[in-house]
Amino acid sequence: MFTASLVDKFWKKFNQKLDEFILYDFRKFPPVPPKSLPPARPMKFPYTFSAKIAQFPYRYYFKNQWIFHYYVYAVGLCIPIFMYISRLGEYYSNLLFEKLQSKI
Repeated sequence: MFTASLVDKFWKKFNQKLDEFILYDFRKFPPVPPKSLPPARPMKFPYTFSAKIAQFPYRYYFKNQWIFHYYVYAVGLCIPIFMYISRLGEYYSNLLFEKLQSKI
């Protein structure tokens, strides 16, 4: 189905396109505006979900709510624990058990 020459041609073309992208002169793009401005007249009641997200007072909640302060610490502490638990499922004995169960 797939021969080595087809795979080699694919990777050669892929690497060529990747090199073109990396070496592309991004200075040709127009400059980014310094800061996006808020809407001149916000809606009295945001009807759409995106409007509700845009008008949510994030700064107030980050400044005055304790949960946002500790969220960063909680994520930092939980990531190693979750990584350890996910590695437990990849042990060789578990993989052998899955093979045996798939044969049954």
